[in-house]
Amino acid sequence: MTDHKASENEKEALEKYLLQFLNLEKQFPLLPGIKNQEAIASVIGIEKKELDKLRNLFNQNTKQASLELLNDDEISGFLDDLPFRENDTIIALGDSMTDDLQGWFGILANLMEIAKPEANLTFINSGISYNTSSEALRRLHRDVLSHDPDWVIVALGTYDAIRLDIAPERTLLPLSETWENLNTISSAIQQVTQNPVIWISPPPVIPGLLDEMELFDFDINEKDLFSIREVIAGKEGYIIDPAGRRMGNPPEAWYYLSDGINPSLSGHTNTVRELLKSLAKKEN
Repeated sequence: MTDHKASENEKEALEKYLLQFLNLEKQFPLLPGIKNQEAIASVIGIEKKELDKLRNLFNQNTKQASLELLNDDEISGFLDDLPFRENDTIIALGDSMTDDLQGWFGILANLMEIAKPEANLTFINSGISYNTSSEALRRLHRDVLSHDPDWVIVALGTYDAIRLDIAPERTLLPLSETWENLNTISSAIQQVTQNPVIWISPPPVIPGLLDEMELFDFDINEKDLFSIREVIAGKEGYIIDPAGRRMGNPPEAWYYLSDGINPSLSGHTNTVRELLKSLAKKEN
Protein backbone atom coordinates (compact mmCIF):
# COMPACT_ATOMS: atom_id res chain seq x y z
CA MET A 1 0.00 0.00 0.00
CA THR A 2 1.28 3.45 -0.84
CA ASP A 3 1.88 6.05 1.86
CA HIS A 4 0.62 8.83 -0.38
CA LYS A 5 -2.95 9.92 0.07
CA ALA A 6 -4.70 12.41 -2.15
CA SER A 7 -4.97 15.92 -0.74
CA GLU A 8 -8.34 17.63 -0.48
CA ASN A 9 -7.61 19.52 -3.71
CA GLU A 10 -6.63 16.29 -5.43
CA LYS A 11 -9.79 14.60 -4.17
CA GLU A 12 -11.85 17.46 -5.56
CA ALA A 13 -10.15 17.03 -8.94
CA LEU A 14 -10.81 13.28 -8.80
CA GLU A 15 -14.48 13.77 -8.04
CA LYS A 16 -15.11 16.55 -10.56
CA TYR A 17 -13.03 15.26 -13.46
CA LEU A 18 -10.42 12.51 -13.22
CA LEU A 19 -11.98 9.50 -11.51
CA GLN A 20 -14.69 8.83 -14.06
CA PHE A 21 -11.94 8.11 -16.62
CA LEU A 22 -9.57 6.18 -14.31
CA ASN A 23 -10.92 2.72 -15.07
CA LEU A 24 -7.61 0.98 -14.48
CA GLU A 25 -9.22 -2.47 -14.53
CA LYS A 26 -10.00 -2.02 -18.23
CA GLN A 27 -6.69 -0.42 -19.18
CA PHE A 28 -4.57 -3.13 -17.51
CA PRO A 29 -6.76 -6.26 -17.49
CA LEU A 30 -3.81 -8.68 -17.24
CA LEU A 31 -2.10 -6.97 -14.30
CA PRO A 32 -1.99 -9.31 -11.26
CA GLY A 33 -4.29 -8.03 -8.55
CA ILE A 34 -6.18 -5.72 -10.89
CA LYS A 35 -9.49 -6.94 -9.45
CA ASN A 36 -8.45 -5.95 -5.93
CA GLN A 37 -10.41 -2.76 -5.30
CA GLU A 38 -8.29 -1.82 -2.29
CA ALA A 39 -5.20 -1.92 -4.50
CA ILE A 40 -6.92 0.22 -7.15
CA ALA A 41 -7.92 2.79 -4.53
CA SER A 42 -4.38 2.83 -3.14
CA VAL A 43 -2.87 3.53 -6.56
CA ILE A 44 -5.26 6.46 -6.98
CA GLY A 45 -4.45 7.72 -3.47
CA ILE A 46 -7.80 7.29 -1.73
CA GLU A 47 -9.49 4.75 0.53
CA LYS A 48 -11.59 1.96 -0.97
CA LYS A 49 -14.72 3.37 0.66
CA GLU A 50 -14.07 6.70 -1.09
CA LEU A 51 -13.56 4.94 -4.42
CA ASP A 52 -16.79 2.99 -3.97
CA LYS A 53 -18.68 6.12 -2.96
CA LEU A 54 -17.57 8.11 -6.00
CA ARG A 55 -18.12 5.28 -8.47
CA ASN A 56 -21.57 4.69 -7.00
CA LEU A 57 -22.30 8.39 -7.41
CA PHE A 58 -21.48 8.22 -11.12
CA ASN A 59 -23.70 5.15 -11.46
CA GLN A 60 -26.57 6.93 -9.73
CA ASN A 61 -26.12 9.89 -12.08
CA THR A 62 -26.50 7.63 -15.12
CA LYS A 63 -29.61 6.03 -13.63
CA GLN A 64 -31.15 9.44 -12.97
CA ALA A 65 -30.38 10.56 -16.53
CA SER A 66 -32.00 7.42 -17.92
CA LEU A 67 -35.12 7.99 -15.84
CA GLU A 68 -35.39 11.55 -17.09
CA LEU A 69 -35.16 10.31 -20.66
CA LEU A 70 -37.86 7.72 -20.05
CA ASN A 71 -40.16 10.49 -18.81
CA ASP A 72 -39.85 12.09 -22.25
CA ASP A 73 -42.82 10.94 -24.34
CA GLU A 74 -40.82 11.18 -27.56
CA ILE A 75 -38.05 8.95 -26.23
CA SER A 76 -40.39 6.36 -24.74
CA GLY A 77 -42.12 6.20 -28.11
CA PHE A 78 -38.88 5.06 -29.76
CA LEU A 79 -38.30 2.02 -27.54
CA ASP A 80 -40.58 -0.43 -29.33
CA ASP A 81 -38.93 0.39 -32.67
CA LEU A 82 -35.34 -0.28 -31.62
CA PRO A 83 -33.58 -3.09 -33.54
CA PHE A 84 -32.29 -4.88 -30.43
CA ARG A 85 -33.71 -8.35 -29.84
CA GLU A 86 -34.05 -10.55 -26.77
CA ASN A 87 -30.73 -11.75 -25.30
CA ASP A 88 -28.64 -9.53 -27.61
CA THR A 89 -25.13 -8.53 -26.52
CA ILE A 90 -24.33 -4.88 -27.22
CA ILE A 91 -20.72 -3.66 -27.04
CA ALA A 92 -19.40 -0.12 -27.29
CA LEU A 93 -15.89 0.45 -28.67
CA GLY A 94 -14.66 3.93 -28.00
CA ASP A 95 -12.47 6.43 -26.17
CA SER A 96 -12.98 8.48 -23.01
CA MET A 97 -16.48 9.57 -24.07
CA THR A 98 -17.47 5.90 -23.92
CA ASP A 99 -15.25 4.90 -20.98
CA ASP A 100 -16.76 7.68 -18.83
CA LEU A 101 -18.41 6.18 -15.73
CA GLN A 102 -21.34 8.54 -16.20
CA GLY A 103 -21.26 8.40 -19.98
CA TRP A 104 -23.78 7.72 -22.74
CA PHE A 105 -23.29 3.95 -22.72
CA GLY A 106 -24.10 3.66 -19.04
CA ILE A 107 -27.20 5.80 -19.54
CA LEU A 108 -28.28 3.60 -22.45
CA ALA A 109 -27.72 0.38 -20.49
CA ASN A 110 -29.67 1.65 -17.48
CA LEU A 111 -32.48 2.95 -19.68
CA MET A 112 -32.94 -0.37 -21.46
CA GLU A 113 -32.73 -2.35 -18.22
CA ILE A 114 -35.50 -0.21 -16.71
CA ALA A 115 -37.69 -0.02 -19.82
CA LYS A 116 -37.19 -3.51 -21.26
CA PRO A 117 -36.05 -5.89 -18.50
CA GLU A 118 -37.64 -8.83 -20.30
CA ALA A 119 -35.25 -8.32 -23.25
CA ASN A 120 -32.33 -9.56 -21.10
CA LEU A 121 -29.81 -7.44 -22.99
CA THR A 122 -26.11 -7.62 -22.15
CA PHE A 123 -24.10 -4.38 -22.30
CA ILE A 124 -20.29 -4.41 -22.38
CA ASN A 125 -18.39 -1.12 -22.24
CA SER A 126 -15.13 -1.53 -24.19
CA GLY A 127 -14.24 2.14 -24.22
CA ILE A 128 -10.78 3.11 -22.98
CA SER A 129 -9.99 6.73 -22.29
CA TYR A 130 -8.06 8.71 -24.90
CA ASN A 131 -7.86 5.80 -27.37
CA THR A 132 -7.20 6.53 -31.02
CA SER A 133 -8.71 4.31 -33.71
CA SER A 134 -5.33 2.55 -33.96
CA GLU A 135 -5.31 1.66 -30.27
CA ALA A 136 -8.93 0.51 -30.46
CA LEU A 137 -8.14 -1.65 -33.49
CA ARG A 138 -5.23 -3.26 -31.65
CA ARG A 139 -7.49 -4.49 -28.85
CA LEU A 140 -10.54 -5.19 -31.02
CA HIS A 141 -10.35 -8.98 -30.76
CA ARG A 142 -9.82 -9.10 -26.99
CA ASP A 143 -12.34 -6.44 -26.03
CA VAL A 144 -15.04 -6.85 -28.69
CA LEU A 145 -14.93 -9.81 -31.06
CA SER A 146 -14.15 -12.40 -28.37
CA HIS A 147 -17.51 -11.61 -26.73
CA ASP A 148 -19.41 -12.65 -29.88
CA PRO A 149 -21.50 -9.45 -29.94
CA ASP A 150 -24.81 -9.01 -31.71
CA TRP A 151 -24.35 -5.24 -31.95
CA VAL A 152 -21.24 -3.05 -31.87
CA ILE A 153 -21.39 0.70 -31.38
CA VAL A 154 -18.19 2.47 -32.49
CA ALA A 155 -17.47 5.95 -31.15
CA LEU A 156 -13.93 6.92 -32.17
CA GLY A 157 -12.03 9.67 -33.92
CA THR A 158 -11.59 12.52 -31.45
CA TYR A 159 -8.11 11.51 -30.35
CA ASP A 160 -7.01 10.71 -33.90
CA ALA A 161 -7.47 14.44 -34.51
CA ILE A 162 -5.30 15.85 -31.73
CA ARG A 163 -2.44 18.16 -32.68
CA LEU A 164 0.39 17.89 -30.18
CA ASP A 165 1.99 21.07 -28.91
CA ILE A 166 5.36 19.75 -30.15
CA ALA A 167 3.99 19.06 -33.66
CA PRO A 168 1.00 21.35 -34.34
CA GLU A 169 1.39 21.06 -38.10
CA ARG A 170 -0.12 17.53 -38.21
CA THR A 171 -2.80 15.46 -36.53
CA LEU A 172 -1.68 12.53 -34.41
CA LEU A 173 -3.05 10.14 -37.05
CA PRO A 174 -3.36 11.14 -40.69
CA LEU A 175 -6.91 11.00 -42.01
CA SER A 176 -5.93 8.14 -44.31
CA GLU A 177 -4.96 6.02 -41.30
CA THR A 178 -8.22 6.79 -39.53
CA TRP A 179 -10.07 5.75 -42.69
CA GLU A 180 -8.10 2.48 -42.89
CA ASN A 181 -8.58 1.73 -39.18
CA LEU A 182 -12.33 2.27 -39.27
CA ASN A 183 -12.64 0.17 -42.41
CA THR A 184 -10.72 -2.67 -40.76
CA ILE A 185 -12.80 -2.40 -37.58
CA SER A 186 -15.97 -2.53 -39.65
CA SER A 187 -14.83 -5.55 -41.67
CA ALA A 188 -13.83 -7.46 -38.55
CA ILE A 189 -17.15 -6.75 -36.83
CA GLN A 190 -19.04 -7.99 -39.88
CA GLN A 191 -17.31 -11.35 -39.45
CA VAL A 192 -19.07 -11.95 -36.10
CA THR A 193 -22.51 -10.37 -36.61
CA GLN A 194 -24.88 -9.74 -39.48
CA ASN A 195 -26.24 -6.61 -37.78
CA PRO A 196 -24.92 -3.30 -39.11
CA VAL A 197 -22.32 -1.34 -37.16
CA ILE A 198 -23.63 1.64 -35.22
CA TRP A 199 -21.33 4.67 -35.68
CA ILE A 200 -21.38 7.70 -33.37
CA SER A 201 -19.63 10.75 -34.78
CA PRO A 202 -17.25 12.77 -32.58
CA PRO A 203 -18.84 15.98 -31.30
CA PRO A 204 -17.07 19.32 -31.68
CA VAL A 205 -14.90 20.79 -28.92
CA ILE A 206 -15.25 24.12 -27.13
CA PRO A 207 -12.37 26.35 -28.28
CA GLY A 208 -10.30 27.80 -25.46
CA LEU A 209 -11.30 25.46 -22.64
CA LEU A 210 -8.72 22.88 -23.62
CA ASP A 211 -5.96 25.51 -23.33
CA GLU A 212 -6.75 25.89 -19.63
CA MET A 213 -6.21 22.20 -18.84
CA GLU A 214 -2.71 21.55 -17.49
CA LEU A 215 -3.18 17.81 -18.04
CA PHE A 216 -3.15 18.07 -21.82
CA ASP A 217 -0.43 19.07 -24.25
CA PHE A 218 -2.49 19.09 -27.42
CA ASP A 219 -5.22 20.91 -29.29
CA ILE A 220 -8.17 19.72 -31.38
CA ASN A 221 -9.43 21.68 -34.37
CA GLU A 222 -12.98 21.52 -35.67
CA LYS A 223 -11.80 21.20 -39.26
CA ASP A 224 -10.02 17.95 -38.38
CA LEU A 225 -13.08 16.57 -36.60
CA PHE A 226 -15.22 17.59 -39.58
CA SER A 227 -13.04 15.47 -41.86
CA ILE A 228 -13.40 12.46 -39.57
CA ARG A 229 -17.17 12.92 -39.46
CA GLU A 230 -17.19 12.86 -43.26
CA VAL A 231 -15.37 9.51 -43.18
CA ILE A 232 -17.91 8.12 -40.71
CA ALA A 233 -20.88 9.53 -42.65
CA GLY A 234 -19.79 7.52 -45.68
CA LYS A 235 -19.86 4.19 -43.87
CA GLU A 236 -22.57 1.52 -43.99
CA GLY A 237 -24.75 1.01 -40.95
CA TYR A 238 -26.39 3.40 -38.54
CA ILE A 239 -24.77 6.84 -38.49
CA ILE A 240 -25.57 8.75 -35.31
CA ASP A 241 -25.39 12.54 -35.57
CA PRO A 242 -23.27 12.68 -38.77
CA ALA A 243 -23.00 16.48 -38.59
CA GLY A 244 -21.91 16.51 -34.94
CA ARG A 245 -24.62 18.88 -33.75
CA ARG A 246 -26.03 17.06 -30.74
CA MET A 247 -24.18 19.42 -28.36
CA GLY A 248 -25.71 22.47 -30.02
CA ASN A 249 -24.76 24.40 -33.12
CA PRO A 250 -22.50 26.09 -32.16
CA PRO A 251 -21.73 23.72 -29.26
CA GLU A 252 -22.82 24.92 -25.82
CA ALA A 253 -20.41 24.76 -22.87
CA TRP A 254 -23.20 23.38 -20.65
CA TYR A 255 -22.88 20.07 -22.48
CA TYR A 256 -19.16 19.65 -21.70
CA LEU A 257 -16.82 19.11 -18.79
CA SER A 258 -14.20 21.72 -18.01
CA ASP A 259 -11.85 20.39 -20.72
CA GLY A 260 -14.24 21.33 -23.53
CA ILE A 261 -13.83 17.84 -25.04
CA ASN A 262 -15.62 15.30 -22.91
CA PRO A 263 -19.39 15.67 -22.55
CA SER A 264 -21.07 16.45 -19.26
CA LEU A 265 -23.94 14.29 -18.05
CA SER A 266 -26.29 16.53 -20.05
CA GLY A 267 -24.13 16.11 -23.14
CA HIS A 268 -24.11 12.34 -22.78
CA THR A 269 -27.88 12.41 -22.39
CA ASN A 270 -28.08 14.22 -25.74
CA THR A 271 -26.02 11.45 -27.32
CA VAL A 272 -28.42 8.78 -26.04
CA ARG A 273 -31.38 10.81 -27.25
CA GLU A 274 -29.87 11.03 -30.74
CA LEU A 275 -28.89 7.35 -30.69
CA LEU A 276 -32.38 6.13 -29.82
CA LYS A 277 -33.99 8.42 -32.38
CA SER A 278 -31.68 7.25 -35.17
CA LEU A 279 -32.00 3.54 -34.33
CA ALA A 280 -35.79 3.70 -34.12
CA LYS A 281 -36.34 5.70 -37.28
CA LYS A 282 -33.90 4.10 -39.71
CA GLU A 283 -35.16 1.38 -42.02
CA ASN A 284 -32.75 -1.42 -42.88
